Amino acid sequence: MKNKILILIFSIPLTAIAQSTISFTFDDGSMSNRANYEFKEWNNMILNALDSAEIKAVFFVKTDDKATNKGRYLIETWNNEGHLIANHTYSHPNFNKEEIKATDFRIELLRADSLISSYSNYVKLFRFPYLKEGDTNTEIDSIRQIMKSYGYQNGHVTIDGSDWYIDSRLRKRLKQNPKAKIEAFKDFYLEHIFERANYYENLSYELTGRHISHTLLLHHNLAAALFLDDLIEMFKSKGWNVISADEAFKDPIFQQTPNHAGESLIWALAKDSGKYEDELRYPAEDSRYEKERMDELGL
Repeated sequence: MKNKILILIFSIPLTAIAQSTISFTFDDGSMSNRANYEFKEWNNMILNALDSAEIKAVFFVKTDDKATNKGRYLIETWNNEGHLIANHTYSHPNFNKEEIKATDFRIELLRADSLISSYSNYVKLFRFPYLKEGDTNTEIDSIRQIMKSYGYQNGHVTIDGSDWYIDSRLRKRLKQNPKAKIEAFKDFYLEHIFERANYYENLSYELTGRHISHTLLLHHNLAAALFLDDLIEMFKSKGWNVISADEAFKDPIFQQTPNHAGESLIWALAKDSGKYEDELRYPAEDSRYEKERMDELGL
């Protein structure tokens, strides 16, 4: 199972996909109670939404607090439901910070690997915290070589967004008023993610001339627990094909290694092309882009 994805990816031919296609991946792994919801309750809400849709995700786990009984419970619930368990470092550092080096990356990679490698659905996919892959070409190359030496593949995001920021404001509202109505938060969450999905879908189609199998980055949080079932249904109602993440990672797009490391894979490939300098923003996604509108909406 450890090399399952790597084997499949390189054996899949380039075939045309007839419609926009999306899969779901989750980062981090919180174990805190959120608003009126106990940790086990809201975690199970995410798993139930995925189960109802009959899709499997990849769970990129930050492991610094996962050697506890609660941490093992979290990973086991995802693993036992058939979701892939992947590496998101031990302490979630930003590899674009000057003081963090490739030697630190090796430690983070292996320390997290030692905790997750015993799970039956463990795969050697690695996702960079903040989607930051190093601040110099030398460091980026060193990190990529370390990943290669340990058989790891980049667990690229193709659709990025600011779901974490929406979640932070949602939790703040519920902390202020546990009975607050949250329908407007749901509407904004769905609107934001679908707008970002369309942006990266259109950009990827321009770059490749085809529909790729997208990997959407979501965070393991209360917003996902409350709104994931609506999110999945929205994509289906808009004509998107919703697939499991292991299937999405078979797409040949994930074999590409862009020169511009970091952000989403589609952002990086567009940056490489040199054709989108007036369009690409940096950082690609951030709270600063959503704050004004959420303020105006009273969220």
